[in-house]
Amino acid sequence: MKLLKNTHLHSHYDMIVFCHLRWDFVYQRPQHLISRLSKNLKILVVEEPVGRTDHKELEGLAVSESIHILRPTVDNMNELGAFLKKTLKTQVFSFGWFYSAAFVDILNYLDFGVIVYDCMDELSLFKGASPELIAQEKYLLSTADVVFTGGKSLYEAKKEKHHNVYCFPSSVDQNHFEKNDKNAELPEDIQSIPAPIVGYYGVIDERIDLDLLEMSALKMPEISFVMIGPLCKIGEEDLPKAKNIFYLGMKTYEQLPTYLNAFDFAMMPFALNDSTKFISPTKTLEYMCANKPIISTKIKDVVRDYSECINLIEDENDFKEAILQPKSNFEDLYNEILERTSWDITASKMYKIIKEIA
Repeated sequence: MKLLKNTHLHSHYDMIVFCHLRWDFVYQRPQHLISRLSKNLKILVVEEPVGRTDHKELEGLAVSESIHILRPTVDNMNELGAFLKKTLKTQVFSFGWFYSAAFVDILNYLDFGVIVYDCMDELSLFKGASPELIAQEKYLLSTADVVFTGGKSLYEAKKEKHHNVYCFPSSVDQNHFEKNDKNAELPEDIQSIPAPIVGYYGVIDERIDLDLLEMSALKMPEISFVMIGPLCKIGEEDLPKAKNIFYLGMKTYEQLPTYLNAFDFAMMPFALNDSTKFISPTKTLEYMCANKPIISTKIKDVVRDYSECINLIEDENDFKEAILQPKSNFEDLYNEILERTSWDITASKMYKIIKEIA
């Protein structure tokens, strides 16, 4: 990404996206969809405020000619609407696309032909969530023209609150996870870790069952447990320590397929709590692209969609059994699932829906 001059942020945009996640954080649903929608639309992604700065330049970045990122230089979300009204060339746009209801005050300052709420998580249940989020989402749902959800559980929750809800579960860029050379040399930080490796990549936060990870590592000292990804809302002092648990930090989306090659098993050790009640993990399908046997706790959407091909566990005893006797024939089932799932298809369907509303 390159820095934008102030003047570039005064250009015309077809869509403004309001997102609680930084574009250069873990590459997930917003980046996948917005990148594809930008083939037809010029898009400005507005992130959460970064605070006031002494620099004269706005915190603007260009991902491409059709995707710009704005990191607002205000201290609070309640200052954002006035800031955008002053910053942007116009206050009327074809599409407003929300990933978080925390941005709803924007609607008092900017006008949109179509308002989209792409609900990828139940953010009000996350650790540290603002108590205002529930009321803010109620307002967003009352004004949105269409709601997309990132999984079936979210769909069931939102369809009771809005008249026009579509379920678009996590998809996958199959080519990305299959294009790398399977025989390529592994990165140095994982090359020295003894096999067999049970690996995870993604954000490491309150959604991970750290007790399960620790107990499984202690029960299977001959297995290496590898955790790849940034820490969020927890500290290093919260992480279980064992000789066979390895934390490799955050990797780029481009690097993930190579690391995935090193896994003998891919795991999703999610805790069963409020923050995971509605999740539909994107990594499930990415693991499938690499034909890795998958071990997962009993997340609702994982159980009902993938129980035939994923090893479901509750504790460290189940974890060990899944490694000793993984499901057979899973690759055929993976292929059937992947044939009907892609971010290209999802983005295309979404674009058709919002164009028809417009």
